[in-house]
Amino acid sequence: MRAWPCPPVPTLDFSSPGLRLYDTATDEIRPTAVGDTARIYVCGITPYDATHMGHAATYVAFDLINRFWRGSGHGVNYVQNVTDIDDPLLERAVANDQDWRQLADGETEAFRDDMFALRVIPPDHYIGAVESIPGIVDSIQQLQRRGLVYEVDDDLYFDLSSEPRFGTVANLSRDVMLELFADRGGDPQRPGKKDPLDPLLWQSARPGEPCWSSEIGNGRPGWHVECTSIAGEFLGQPFDVQGGGSDLTFPHHEMCAALGIAADDVWPFARLYVHSGMVGYLGQKMSKSEGNLVLVRNLRDEGRDPMAVRLALLQHHYRDDWEWHDSDLTEAESRLREWRSAAALGAGPSATQVCEDIRLALSDDLGAPAALAAVDEWVATALRRGGSDPDSPGLLFTTVDALLGVTV
Repeated sequence: MRAWPCPPVPTLDFSSPGLRLYDTATDEIRPTAVGDTARIYVCGITPYDATHMGHAATYVAFDLINRFWRGSGHGVNYVQNVTDIDDPLLERAVANDQDWRQLADGETEAFRDDMFALRVIPPDHYIGAVESIPGIVDSIQQLQRRGLVYEVDDDLYFDLSSEPRFGTVANLSRDVMLELFADRGGDPQRPGKKDPLDPLLWQSARPGEPCWSSEIGNGRPGWHVECTSIAGEFLGQPFDVQGGGSDLTFPHHEMCAALGIAADDVWPFARLYVHSGMVGYLGQKMSKSEGNLVLVRNLRDEGRDPMAVRLALLQHHYRDDWEWHDSDLTEAESRLREWRSAAALGAGPSATQVCEDIRLALSDDLGAPAALAAVDEWVATALRRGGSDPDSPGLLFTTVDALLGVTV
């Protein structure tokens, strides 16, 4: 599957403290212990609706990680999936009286357009579930060879009792896990399962639903094994970061880790588990099921500047839960106008320290709000008093472009 075009990214070469990120599994801010090439997997969309602010906030947050690593001299191998076959997609296609493939293709293309407009660097490998089915089947067969798979009415399940480290990503009680599993696509009440939490690996063919023939029968893959297989193929394990929204911590990332460890007998699956907060609107978490969406596509159609949208996202720390208000975008548009006025000055105060402040803020668990505040202070000084350094506006806004992804 093709990704979107890469925006121009200025080349930086700076020495700074390494990037430290909050790890959900250990409840600590920890160094990202990357080698020459950092390896990151970010869970992608299920393409049955357009990109809302919650999606945008997540992918902009992980774009900051990508940009920081690249700016500090690391190569990056970034993998993102597209769950282009799953129950929610099929249900929406039926509701719309639409072919599921056309729905998936159209919404994936809309997502690409939104990511390009927001200047998100594309993943190096953008992989759909459908194209990954042969590899997913291989992963399930590997689990079968280890005796870790059982059948329930021709569907295949993973036996979680085989992995003693299950539960060490989200660190939740069993009662909470059962509740979340039921709410987030699991089937804890299904008769015949060894444990209510055991995840589905392969769903046998159902009448009227798409299926694929394979050595393990006709059917389609479960959600968790999809990401485990793709990450294993394109990154190996352990890789540096698995990321996504905080609602993926359980069951998705917990299950991915259990499956990956069981299949390859390598621990950990990822060295850090990094999660962005939830974005709300009108008093509830912004979600397709609630219908309370603020869509990037709609804002763009209204003529709102995508750079202002990006700034509106960056003014919140990536781990915080927050609520979108129309005033967020209005404030971001005002900030963008001031930044552009300052960038157009022929000279300004020295920008050496503010560039360092941006790097230091981002190195400490992606402190984007502090980085924006540092730029604001320089902009206010430049607009009020000017400055004598003709190179400073270019230096600062090259750094802003490279690390914050905002072009003025």
